[in-house]
Amino acid sequence: MAIVVIALVALVAVAVLGGAHWYVWRRLVRDTTRAWGPARVTGTAVLIAGPLLMIAALAAERGGAPFWLQRALGWPGFLWMALAIYLLLAVLAGEVLRPLLRRFLERRGRAEAVVEEHEAPAFATVPDAASEAAPEALRRSAPLAAPSRRLFVSRVVGGAAAAAAVGTVGYGTYGVLRGPSVKRITVPLAKLPRSAHGFRIAVVSDIHLGPVLGRGFAQRVVDTINSTQPDLIAVVGDLVDGSVKNLGPAAAPLAQLRARHGSFFVTGNHEYFSGAEEWLEEVRTLGIHTLENARTELPGFDLAGVNDLQGESEGQGPDFGKALGDRDTTRACVLLAHQPVQIHEAVKHNVDLQLSGHTHGGQLWPGNFIAAAANPTVAGLERYGDTELYVSRGAGAWGPPTRVGAPSDITVVELASKQA
Repeated sequence: MAIVVIALVALVAVAVLGGAHWYVWRRLVRDTTRAWGPARVTGTAVLIAGPLLMIAALAAERGGAPFWLQRALGWPGFLWMALAIYLLLAVLAGEVLRPLLRRFLERRGRAEAVVEEHEAPAFATVPDAASEAAPEALRRSAPLAAPSRRLFVSRVVGGAAAAAAVGTVGYGTYGVLRGPSVKRITVPLAKLPRSAHGFRIAVVSDIHLGPVLGRGFAQRVVDTINSTQPDLIAVVGDLVDGSVKNLGPAAAPLAQLRARHGSFFVTGNHEYFSGAEEWLEEVRTLGIHTLENARTELPGFDLAGVNDLQGESEGQGPDFGKALGDRDTTRACVLLAHQPVQIHEAVKHNVDLQLSGHTHGGQLWPGNFIAAAANPTVAGLERYGDTELYVSRGAGAWGPPTRVGAPSDITVVELASKQA
């Protein structure tokens, strides 16, 4: 039964993907070319190769293909994923502009025809060489005929849609590759003592080292974090998309992280797709402390961490009782938990502040609306009962190395004592 359901879901997905690409092909290729010349052949080839590369990139990453193959397919395949989204959105927006532009050209054509009719001489009766040449001149200056007008409109709208999509994806990709920006917020905690006032935690999540974002990107993230000179660094899951064998060298710059009270790590859902046990060991060799349903006491507050929900599939899910059950509840508590939905358990266990990631802030607009449907908070600071929840948009990107409407960030959370 499960196989039948998976097959049906796959069939629907292929149908939707194929239908969307056919629609984009129709508007951008078929409607803008007259026949099967070089332009139509090239456009058709691109719109066939793009989705095939996208599917191949996803299959290679999830299927554990040789890493060189994942890297070869990753850039074109994942970039096409983003480009296809914005080509579709731009073409849909073009449907609104298309009739407006056509109506404008029709009115302009009628107006020009009226002007030419009034300006034409009414007394010429004797044909001569000039009058015989007039019809040809009028044909050259006449408004576009209906078929030509349709082609012109299709080319204008299609060209604008393609330019908008390429520009959007290009800028969004540049934003990811240049590295995350630093965001700073202050969070007052009622139980934080005056001695811990101003304690700064650099929060980084969703770095997603993999076939596309590698060692160079990790170095930019590390340099940005260290430049903030934090008291503590919290790596809140989804560090990698791949095995230690393939990505160990890419993650090596994390050994350079520097903070007065050290660096701490909790798992995200992608660690469980990538070999969580091996990565936890690798993270420890890089000098980062792992919080696996555990807690440590710091000056002024407790720092706790729970495993990601995806760990339940391997019997390693979050255990709030183990991490928080026997603590002194008069002390302030900061919890590292990858997914924002874990806030409800945090509230039950009297956590003062939960630090999360996972959502990417939606990553690709309008993905923020989808993320909002699945998470209590998509990005930023929000209060739940007596617990504050801060959700980072993350430093990297999954799939396309592209962000639109959700810029990447590393957040310095400064704790404030209400007694200060």
